Amino acid sequence: MIVWLNGTHGAGKTTTSALVQQLIPDSRVFDAEKVGETLMDITPGLPATDNFQHWPPWRPLVVETARRVLDYTGGTLVMPMTVLVEQYWREISSGLAQHAIPVRHFVLHADQDTLRGRIAGDTVLGPNSPFRLQYLEPYAEAARTWLHAEAEVIDTTHLTPAQAAQQIAEAVKS
Repeated sequence: MIVWLNGTHGAGKTTTSALVQQLIPDSRVFDAEKVGETLMDITPGLPATDNFQHWPPWRPLVVETARRVLDYTGGTLVMPMTVLVEQYWREISSGLAQHAIPVRHFVLHADQDTLRGRIAGDTVLGPNSPFRLQYLEPYAEAARTWLHAEAEVIDTTHLTPAQAAQQIAEAVKS
């Protein structure tokens, strides 16, 4: 099984995924961003883009990597990864379904003021990361148009990462 943690950058996916992994037996964290980083390391580089998810190989490589890891280890993969383009989510989720891999898709949601506050205090990318800020509106648009309908929404506005992880783990176990 895959427990996919979606949501905008700065929503707490990485922190929460590590906590979810501790609560679900026989689970591992697989950050699909590493697949994108591998593609970014190709030289000479692939065609210029502002987001590696736009490269057509990224989506099937995420599916294939997850499939291969699960075939090898079994258990559960906890995958913290923002996917805000509906077509990309459809490609990934249908690819996983073709391999009969069940997916529990969660969105870590917080209101815009909370997200801005978290980004302002970010110690990983630094305060007010332009990278994280640029995804606030695309996230809001995806949430309005398709994302929240495709996932179990965990409103983290007033939750700690540990509380969010507990909610996710309980949902997966039930």
